[in-house]
Amino acid sequence: MRDRITAFLVLLPSLAAVAIFVYGFIGQNLWVSLTDWGKNPAQALALRPELHFVGLENYRELFTGFVDVRFRQSVVNLIFFTLFFMAGSLGLGLLLAMALDRGPKGEGFFRTVFLFPMALSFVVTGTIWRWLLQPQGGVNVLPTLFGLPPFSFPWLTTRQQVLVFDWNQLPFYTALAVGLTLLYVAWKAHRKGERKRLFWSLFSSGVLLVWAFTLGRTTHLLPYPELHGFSLALVGVILAAVWQMSGYTMALYLAGLRGIPVEVLEAAKVDGASEWQIYRYVILPLLAPITLSAMIVLGHIALKIFDLIFAMAGLDYAPTDVPAIYMYLLAFRGNQFAKGAAIGILLLLLVAAVVIPYLASQLKKEVRR
Repeated sequence: MRDRITAFLVLLPSLAAVAIFVYGFIGQNLWVSLTDWGKNPAQALALRPELHFVGLENYRELFTGFVDVRFRQSVVNLIFFTLFFMAGSLGLGLLLAMALDRGPKGEGFFRTVFLFPMALSFVVTGTIWRWLLQPQGGVNVLPTLFGLPPFSFPWLTTRQQVLVFDWNQLPFYTALAVGLTLLYVAWKAHRKGERKRLFWSLFSSGVLLVWAFTLGRTTHLLPYPELHGFSLALVGVILAAVWQMSGYTMALYLAGLRGIPVEVLEAAKVDGASEWQIYRYVILPLLAPITLSAMIVLGHIALKIFDLIFAMAGLDYAPTDVPAIYMYLLAFRGNQFAKGAAIGILLLLLVAAVVIPYLASQLKKEVRR
């Protein structure tokens, strides 16, 4: 009992600091997001502003308001950035790890070269790639080394978009994506024989898919079409981010490849499996936990990305906006603190949606052990 009291007293200052400076500030930010702080310019910077409770009005304006079209484009940018950043980092990291796993000459040198970008900050990476992607920078003039004409693509200044869709279709696409994900979860539960999980996954998936193809197509967030898409100005930013983080995924995959028992690979070869079949049915399934861990880390980085885009494209170029940048502009340039706080809460929920399920699954594994 005495040891428990001593341990509690030792931890008490840290617990108090976390309660005040983490959860206390999160609670304060949540309260601000439910007020009208910033609606009245005369009250925005007052020492004791008069705040009025407005509920979820700030959140509604962000997704359906006429003046926040830039926020909605930033959300679309964040979705595409996250998908391509994760796919590029995982794919390139796996290829590099597979190449190094064959034990080439100078492996230590190449491993150091591939890992070096991860040691840089995103600000340094952004500065380097901003110079490389200039009209007369290294990337555009690269073809001239082979006698070809230079590129003329305006990497960070283009306003072209692809994969354009109407913002009013967001409820349909969201319900469709979540429904298909739950359908995949149900399939996994069926394979493991988890009947309760199978039932609830199928039920939830059915409800969402039925809603998506009935009411989802007629549910409109705006009274007019609002087109958004993948901004090609983000391609250069994605290249820089993948360049920096592919070394991290390479290190994870290389450790995983070196940890696979040789007996398992030899058994697969004896059974007549080709090299492609060994990777597909043996190596990649064994690397699945590493892939999941890497996806959690990369997704967390992508959701709160700010400094890389700030260094490469600045704050005032809307085609490269992400919610973190728009939050900064609203709160610290426009003095709309309540709406900026609402974006902060939305980012917190997105990060929590990525991290909490992973932590819960890891905790269950620890309990089972």
